[in-house]
Amino acid sequence: MLDNKGSFYIMDAILAIFLLLIVFLVVNTAITLPTSDYSYESKEIRTAQDTMELLSGKIDFNDNTFLAEISNILKEGKNSKESIRQVSEISKDKLNSYKLKNYMLTENNILKGKVLASKGDYNKANDVDVATRTYGDYSYTLYIWQ
Repeated sequence: MLDNKGSFYIMDAILAIFLLLIVFLVVNTAITLPTSDYSYESKEIRTAQDTMELLSGKIDFNDNTFLAEISNILKEGKNSKESIRQVSEISKDKLNSYKLKNYMLTENNILKGKVLASKGDYNKANDVDVATRTYGDYSYTLYIWQ
């Protein structure tokens, strides 16, 4: 059986191309599948850090950060109950705007661990994300949990 028209070579070439496409498809699928490795688990860990970055970040050079704003209120009010109450209200509004389920914001240096804003039961928390930032003499710690 002689194949003078080359149809066997064409069928062989099409089969080879088809097999190569299947191999590329399998490799591409294997690469794009999400894996449940450390990056998936660390997503929640970054929540406290990300939120604290938002609180301590500036929009431009003229704006004060949120931490600067509440530190100035406390400093100008000489850490009075009224200034702490005012900072607590501002902090709750700000943290609620981020739609956090459970959080606690404390000042650790001057007010010795005073809770400025809180939502949820910290005692029932299993996995707590923590971030700390300092502004002037004040040191703020944000706890976020699920």
